Amino acid sequence: MKPLEGIRVLDLSRVLAGPWCTQLLADLGADVIKIERPGLGDDTRHWGPPWHGEGDDRVAAYFLAANRGKRSAAIDFSQPEGADLVRRLASKSDVVVENFKVGALAKFGLDAATLRAANPRLIYASITGFGQDGPYKDRAGYDYIIQGMSGLMSITGQPDGTPGAEPMRVGVAVIDLFTGMYTASAILAALVRRSVTGEGAHIDSALFDTSLAILANQASNALVSGQDPPRQGNTHPNIVPYQPFACADQPLI
Repeated sequence: MKPLEGIRVLDLSRVLAGPWCTQLLADLGADVIKIERPGLGDDTRHWGPPWHGEGDDRVAAYFLAANRGKRSAAIDFSQPEGADLVRRLASKSDVVVENFKVGALAKFGLDAATLRAANPRLIYASITGFGQDGPYKDRAGYDYIIQGMSGLMSITGQPDGTPGAEPMRVGVAVIDLFTGMYTASAILAALVRRSVTGEGAHIDSALFDTSLAILANQASNALVSGQDPPRQGNTHPNIVPYQPFACADQPLI
């Protein structure tokens, strides 16, 4: 028996951060029902090549990377009957995960307040760029933009004055991935608390918050020293030796 067997997750998210979160929950045994747009589905179904399958059945490899172990249902919740169907599913679910802009689901009656009023045990997780309140709450958030805003790109890449020196994004969308992981961790904590109190929760996850958190020792170094950390290529700000060394056939680390 898997740890989350018997837990139902209603997945209203798309692209990466939300689907990564719900995929982790599916890996742990949750029954994840993914709601997709009729005729189109999740955006990432079309982010190829490469493709898996042929013709009308083909799907981008990107989609497969973040949607393992789920069931999909095509529902247009912009229509009253579709929204009503999603509300009925939410009333029988333990967890809802969504990554729409702040307030976007309220007009369909699919916001946290509405769904949790009907199902007080529901754990509702919202993933946004900048959180549910604050001066940037209405802005869309994308991994690439957040990597730049948070300073992650300023410490990634070759040092100034060397060939190829410029701010560099990390090769995978790490902010999306870490936000999905942090959100899954928060959901697990909320499930433990609910087992004691019987109450659900509204989890507020933000890409920007996550990006600052995962700067870790680099952020701590900056706060303590008062100096912005530079790009160092493959070297380390605190540890030596910590870089590739040229050898006869290939670099050694």
